[in-house]
Amino acid sequence: MRIDVHGHQIEVTDALRNYTTEKMERLARHFDHPLDVRTQLSIDKPNHCAEGHVTVSGKVLHADASAPTMYAAIDGLVDKLDRILMKHKEKMVDHHRGDSLSRSDTIA
Repeated sequence: MRIDVHGHQIEVTDALRNYTTEKMERLARHFDHPLDVRTQLSIDKPNHCAEGHVTVSGKVLHADASAPTMYAAIDGLVDKLDRILMKHKEKMVDHHRGDSLSRSDTIA
């Protein structure tokens, strides 16, 4: 899993980078293949904002969160990305199962 953490008009400290990386590791449990995660941290006064892009199987999933502190914004972002990845995984599984009824069964 590759995690990039960038700051938009702020300096990303080692503490913020380590916290973000530690929290984003939670996303790897959904898929066996590696994910690419790009996180951007910024400040829109008075809130702190965190945006994330996850690339999985050719699709880019996006989420953003804002909160009074940067750590709370990162937590909110990880929660949103976790829900989006679970929903994406369910769509993939349902799509590959196909219909259990054949077309002739529905006409009768």
